[in-house]
Amino acid sequence: MFRRSKAMDGTATGQGPDAENCSGKEVGIKKKSKVPGVMITQFIEMLPEGKSHPDFTRKPIALTIQEGKFAFFKAIVTGDPKPTVTWSRNNGDVSDTSRYQTKYDPNSNEHTFEMPNVMPDQADTYKCFATNEYGQAVVTVVLNVIEVGYKKNKAQQQAAEATDGNFKTVLKRKSKVRPKSEQSEKKEGEIDPKFWELLLSADKKDYERICAEFGVTDFRWMLKKLNEMKKEREEEQAQFVKTLSNLRPIQVNADGTASFEIDMDLLDQSSSIFLYKDGEMIPYTKELGDKMKHSLRQVGKKYVFSMRDLMPEDAGLYQLDVEDVNMFSTDFKIPMVDFLVKIQEVTAKEREDAVFECVLSNPFSKILWFGKNVPLEQGDKYDIEVSEDKLIHRLVVKDCMVVDKGIYSACAGIKSCNAWLVVEADKDAQKGKKSVRKTTRAGGSGVDLQKIAQEQQAKLEKEREERKEQIIAAKQAAAAAPPPQAPVPKAPKDPEKPGITCGLSDIYALRGKPAELTVKMNVDCDGTWFKDGEQVNSGSGVTITKDGTSHKLTIKSCRDDDSGLYRFVSGEHSTQGKVTVGDVPEFDPDDLHKFSKPVIVRVGQNAAFKMPFAPQESLVVSWFKDGTEIKDGGGVKIVREPNHSRLLLRDCLRTDTGEIKIQLKNPFGAVEATSQLIVLDRPGPPEGPVETVETTSSIIEIKWNPPKDDGGSAVTNYIIERQQAGHSLWTKLGDVSADRTSFRDRNVTHGKKYNYRIYAENPEGLSDALETADSIMAGIMILSGPPGAPKVVSASKTCINLTWTPPEDDRGVPIIGYQVEKRKKDTNQWIALNAVNEPIQDVNYAVKDVTEGAEYEFRVSAINESGSGDPSPPSAMVCAKNPNMRPCFKDPEDFIVVRAGNSARVKICYEAEPPPQITWLKDDEPISPWINIINTEGMSQLVIPSSKRSDSAIYTIIAKNSVGEASFDIEVRVTDEPKTPGPVELEQTVHGKVVLSWAPSPDQELDDRLYYVVSQHDSNNRMWKTVADRLFTNTYTAINILPGIEYHFRVFAKNDVGLSEPSQSPTWGANSNRVQITSNGVNSRELCLERPPSILVPLKVHTPPKGYQLFMTCAVRGCPTPTVSWYLNDICINSDNNYYITNSFGVCSMYILRVRPKDSGEYKVVAVNSFGKAECSTKLIVRD
Repeated sequence: MFRRSKAMDGTATGQGPDAENCSGKEVGIKKKSKVPGVMITQFIEMLPEGKSHPDFTRKPIALTIQEGKFAFFKAIVTGDPKPTVTWSRNNGDVSDTSRYQTKYDPNSNEHTFEMPNVMPDQADTYKCFATNEYGQAVVTVVLNVIEVGYKKNKAQQQAAEATDGNFKTVLKRKSKVRPKSEQSEKKEGEIDPKFWELLLSADKKDYERICAEFGVTDFRWMLKKLNEMKKEREEEQAQFVKTLSNLRPIQVNADGTASFEIDMDLLDQSSSIFLYKDGEMIPYTKELGDKMKHSLRQVGKKYVFSMRDLMPEDAGLYQLDVEDVNMFSTDFKIPMVDFLVKIQEVTAKEREDAVFECVLSNPFSKILWFGKNVPLEQGDKYDIEVSEDKLIHRLVVKDCMVVDKGIYSACAGIKSCNAWLVVEADKDAQKGKKSVRKTTRAGGSGVDLQKIAQEQQAKLEKEREERKEQIIAAKQAAAAAPPPQAPVPKAPKDPEKPGITCGLSDIYALRGKPAELTVKMNVDCDGTWFKDGEQVNSGSGVTITKDGTSHKLTIKSCRDDDSGLYRFVSGEHSTQGKVTVGDVPEFDPDDLHKFSKPVIVRVGQNAAFKMPFAPQESLVVSWFKDGTEIKDGGGVKIVREPNHSRLLLRDCLRTDTGEIKIQLKNPFGAVEATSQLIVLDRPGPPEGPVETVETTSSIIEIKWNPPKDDGGSAVTNYIIERQQAGHSLWTKLGDVSADRTSFRDRNVTHGKKYNYRIYAENPEGLSDALETADSIMAGIMILSGPPGAPKVVSASKTCINLTWTPPEDDRGVPIIGYQVEKRKKDTNQWIALNAVNEPIQDVNYAVKDVTEGAEYEFRVSAINESGSGDPSPPSAMVCAKNPNMRPCFKDPEDFIVVRAGNSARVKICYEAEPPPQITWLKDDEPISPWINIINTEGMSQLVIPSSKRSDSAIYTIIAKNSVGEASFDIEVRVTDEPKTPGPVELEQTVHGKVVLSWAPSPDQELDDRLYYVVSQHDSNNRMWKTVADRLFTNTYTAINILPGIEYHFRVFAKNDVGLSEPSQSPTWGANSNRVQITSNGVNSRELCLERPPSILVPLKVHTPPKGYQLFMTCAVRGCPTPTVSWYLNDICINSDNNYYITNSFGVCSMYILRVRPKDSGEYKVVAVNSFGKAECSTKLIVRD
């Protein structure tokens, strides 16, 4: 029998209604713990700094254990101050120290609650409370106890008697299906309760199958009965759950386990959950699922029951109950089947089918297939085939891809086999293209499966015929046997009178002491006493008396021959009892003396006790520590032999020191022997606080108290260490003997502060340190004189810089730093800007903790070893504001391009103090009223909502304050995509070259940054390509023009916004637009093309603003090709890296990224060849 605990809401000390009235100031604030299941109540609204309410870092774990074992819970708690941990149970108390023991291990910080020799009545819900002055944390844990022996049999008998009633009574049992051991002989026509349990949890589609299995044919009656039972079951379930859904029957998984699932929303999360198999409770665990056969895992509202290491005996009806109500039932059937041929590894090419085949020992309609632990079903990807005899099963993986590689398995009942599928890439497939679907199949078993299946089918058929013959022979033998005779019923007996109301029982009598046997009858009658079958009369130490209905036999002084079986007979009635004469157990004096000697061990060692005794029957040996019985388990090992008993305590702690006692007990009495366990450890820290006896300029004397715990051995000496305040190094000063608890430090410096710590030492080691609470100064306090008054070096709205002079009188003590204080105007409070233990090392400081516009004064104190000295005179009042400064602009942009129609925004950031007056001008004129000006601190913004070309101008921002004035020009260019250039004309003046000319774009005069782009394509190549870019003229000479090929040209206008639509040229080809060249009778071979250089397009005058980019372009021709040089103020600049110079088929260009004032001057282009020289010049004026 499995005894379960009842989960009830217990109330711990301080939680009841009376506790609320005890302290009106306390509150109950619920807090959430990081550990699930922990409930925290905070007693005050705001926790002091550094303090915390209790919490659990490790909570106790629910336990299911067999009766008589060692049960324990462990918990680890945190909190400041250290919480007090108590334990309680819902249905009883835990004050009995023989049954409940509370322990604490300071090394591991574990609180342990132990129950040696756990009993069924201890099954309950237990609570662990952690409490300090700021709050309480509580957690619940359930203990379930499995009963064994006589109690279990008795409980089973009671359960069997309860099933003699109607079927509703059976349903209200803890398990709705009776175990096989409790099942009575099934009556004819009686339906197995298992039938109804399966129907209550099954889908409607399974009703017919279940009815056929149990032989139920009246479906109408079944449905009516089932609806009544479902209604009753749902009412019972509603007491414990909110919802119940997704009931998945038990099935075998790919990893060889079996599991069923249920989604269940419990009303009370602490409700007990039980599992049954065929009516018998199954022990399970939630934490050790991988180590036990059965486990129940919870994921949110989903509960998953799993079972590993499947065996045929695991088949049966599995049920899940919450408290006493069944929630789900499922039948686990394990067919007697095995694999005659297992699936084999398959290697397939990409886009080929793979086949796995197996043969079973018995027909099986459907087995489970898994691919990479995922169930596989019939579909587009997989074919599952079964032979007619249901022995051959086949899985076809269609159109294999590389991702299909993995382990595939087949499961039949609890048997399974698995094999690899290896998919190789198709090497014949073209790269980048998907290979063609193959019609071949890879794999298979490699043997004749049909032949093996036929042989197995013949074998099964032969076994069926043999079973039929055995059944026929058994029926014939039964028919030939004579019919059994019906038993003759016996007549009921009359009630017997008179009778015995109080009979004899077994007694134990001490040797030499009297003993008495008493029998009481319901009527006054005579009786006779017998001992071991012989009649006993009064005399020879035995007295027999009769007082009405009471009969007594008294033995005056018991001896060994008085032991025996005594019987009292009165008429037809008799009663008997056994008398045993013996003595109380005894110890041998020598063993007792040896045992009484104390056992001394060190911390972490094992302590062993042994006590011999004479062998006796019915002897109970118990061990006690400080009056509390200790049981086998944990760190305790108890060995019981016929003639002695041993106690072993492992890894002893200092707290294990105490009295150890052994008790021998038999029916006649008990005897005890006592010893002592002494666990040696290093001593505890000396008792504080550390007191200062004397302090002078050269001596500091301190004293302390001895430690409370000397660790089991006397303290030998004390060790003293010292640390100077503000330093991190500890120095050993020396040691003193144990009889002295004071120390004089003679190596001190006047005015300095020191910290001390004291250790106690014994043979086992050093104690923890006792440290002084506050630093101790050597001598009296000597403070420094005042420094000079602080002077303001600079001030801004965010920072004020100070400087000062050191004090004239440091009074003989070195200065280690300074402390600065501030006072706001119209206030009396001085606020320190740095702590005394964080001195300012220098004589200047930047004060950043100021408010803009506020006025402050400052003072400084010098800091030495004694502390902060007298403050200096205050500084002059200073206002936290920026100093006056002339306006200046920060990284402005001087050129902005805006598409017409869009809004134009010009943002200018500046610095000035006081804030300046901002004025905007357009071409040196006031701006229009519809242009918005937005001024904020440090920034001014000009916004043109919808810009037009007429808005293009030079905009000037002027910032002016009392200190000065600054201005800046920004050119705003409002433009749009340029209009298409005019018609394009083609002309050939020399062979292989065509001159393109076109009318200018209408936007050329409006936009001085507009230029042209020429693209070309011919009949040999239909792709357009750009042949000229950044043309500031309206002509272009195309070269390499070949006869017999058609040419097409496009001309685009381009500006800062983009390209225009192209202007198309007429087609240029053979005999079109060619200039007729007359030879005038001169042979063409005598034609000479050599000529001196000439300037086709001269340079233009440029006046760009400072910082703008600049292009200068001109066109030069000559044969042979002339050499072109650029000059600035008659200095050649061809090799100057500040100028980018190109020459593309006579188009000479120079590019300056950002023009500077020094770029202004006269620019000249000189073209020279062997026939002459040509030059042109222009001027560049850079505007500010």
